[in-house]
Amino acid sequence: MKFGARNQVVGVVTGVKKGEVMSLVKVRIPVECDLASAMTTESLAELGLKKGDQVVVLVKAVNVLLGKE
Repeated sequence: MKFGARNQVVGVVTGVKKGEVMSLVKVRIPVECDLASAMTTESLAELGLKKGDQVVVLVKAVNVLLGKE
């Protein structure tokens, strides 16, 4: 998977909080620092994210996006 964002970190999903429109996915990265991404619930369903999944954290500007291979 290729991205234009240069700031990429691999982490593991530690929690998922689903809402009707927006959802919050928490990720633990190797430096023992937790990050979170607010995303639409539709995107959460499309990615199929669940606790324990390994993800790539892409940071660009004020957005934190998650990708799953």
